[in-house]
Amino acid sequence: MAKWMEIRKGADFQAISEKFQITPYTARLIRNKDIVEENEIEEYLHGGLKDLHPASLMKGIPEAVTLLREKIRRKAFIRIIGDYDIDGVCATYILLKGLEQAGARVDTDIPDRKKDGYGLNLDLIRRAQEAGVDTIVTCDNGIAAPAEVAYAKEMGMTVIVTDHHELQEEIPKADVIVNPRQPGCSYPYKKLCGAAVAWKLVQELFAQLGFLQEMSCGELLMFAAFATVGDVMDLTGENRILVKEGLKLLRHTAHPGMSALIEVNELNRERLSAYHIGFVLGPCINASGRLNTAKRALELLNTADKDLALERAEELKALNDERKALTEQGVKDAVEQIEGSSLKEDRVLVIYLPDCHESLAGIIAGRIRERYYRPTFVLTRGEDAVKGSGRSIEAYSMFEEMSRCRELFLKYGGHPMAAGLSMPEDRVEEFRKRINDMCLLTKTELTEVVRIDMALPFAHISEKLTEELTLLEPFGKGNTKPVFAARNVHVLESRVLGKNQNVLRMKLMDESGKIQEGIYFSSCMQEVLADFQNKLSVHMLYYPEIDEFRGQRRLQLWIQNYC
Repeated sequence: MAKWMEIRKGADFQAISEKFQITPYTARLIRNKDIVEENEIEEYLHGGLKDLHPASLMKGIPEAVTLLREKIRRKAFIRIIGDYDIDGVCATYILLKGLEQAGARVDTDIPDRKKDGYGLNLDLIRRAQEAGVDTIVTCDNGIAAPAEVAYAKEMGMTVIVTDHHELQEEIPKADVIVNPRQPGCSYPYKKLCGAAVAWKLVQELFAQLGFLQEMSCGELLMFAAFATVGDVMDLTGENRILVKEGLKLLRHTAHPGMSALIEVNELNRERLSAYHIGFVLGPCINASGRLNTAKRALELLNTADKDLALERAEELKALNDERKALTEQGVKDAVEQIEGSSLKEDRVLVIYLPDCHESLAGIIAGRIRERYYRPTFVLTRGEDAVKGSGRSIEAYSMFEEMSRCRELFLKYGGHPMAAGLSMPEDRVEEFRKRINDMCLLTKTELTEVVRIDMALPFAHISEKLTEELTLLEPFGKGNTKPVFAARNVHVLESRVLGKNQNVLRMKLMDESGKIQEGIYFSSCMQEVLADFQNKLSVHMLYYPEIDEFRGQRRLQLWIQNYC
């Protein structure tokens, strides 16, 4: 069971409250995020487009713009090569629309996950050469492809790399590299996604061409924001501003493709949040690259006809529904494998699901990691070898531990929290044994710690405070939703709702005697009901929200956990 720990960071919350016209509770929540300087607090609460750094500061952007303007003037054939995930698709779309508006002769190509693998490869370059392409512009890839860039140069093509991934030992010898993480780049914020880097390039191109700034700060910004959430980037600094402004645009967009995606998922535009990008809309874009081809997602974004956009959005939603069903089955199979074997004693879980779609391994590994709070690898049978993805916990550097048995892999890569690999099938069991024999994780490290922002009795919750909490949005990685705790809560009434019987609406009373409405979601509702019947009271973690239904507003608590 997870260990709950309250964050206790000191500051003059009353002074912050008075200075920024917020409650001391909100001041404490901001301090909990290590935002302490007045200028940081001001930007966090009220930051906007004016606070974004000039695109020209990013190393490579001025040179890339000069080169692109010359190519556009000469009507040279430019091809954008993206990637098959949400970031790659959005980055490709941003560059395509930006270059088209600038008058370029331009098209796109996106690799197939199964046939091509990630990023730039020789087949993509050969296709470009056969089509008479003069200039390749990569987005969300290219920085890890020195051999492929060299091949394109040998074929006589100009190569501009735009990427956001960490640089490896060998840096491609492209004509220009645009990446905020590269040495010597003075751009202050390093955590942009690939689509945001692409947007910055277009922003500077438009500025050099004398276009109105609104052209790049409008619809294209929306896609940079969409990708920032979908690619699970930290919602700090500039990223948080991009997403905050992008959500405003998304709620009122007339873009046919995005409007269709919102419509087929039956979402309320006015209440769209980063959550809906991350867990509803974004997965529809990603599903095309996982189960089919990401070119279908790009086609949706590039569709001007509303009826055709709806048709394509429905297809992507259907693919995502299929992906969800396959994921649920994969999780079920993984749990059965763990519970029915000695795997449940392992500190590092290595689960082999031969028939699972390889593109779902990472999602399933993440779900299993959450359930058992252990580093988890999910392996699947590929055409030539076993392929897999891993998801880790805070105390375990996955890439470092894999490096200690690297001879088992055909290929591997990653970082402390996630990794990918391929290996011969006859090495699966050896890998499971080796990775566990090397594991030094203690019982304490294998206990999840849930950090609570503050214990807040129901009596202190109000509509005013709940509305003020929206100043802290958008929530996501790096800017998580605050967690409040209430002690000794009695469940006075409860009823199960929803077509899947997975929603529990409750009447709750805490030790202050205040009664509040609560709502809890669970796929194991019978276990939850039994828990509440067997316990006199429970401690709860929650977040307050305003529920609006048929013109009525009411305060309710979204219950996140209980014990």
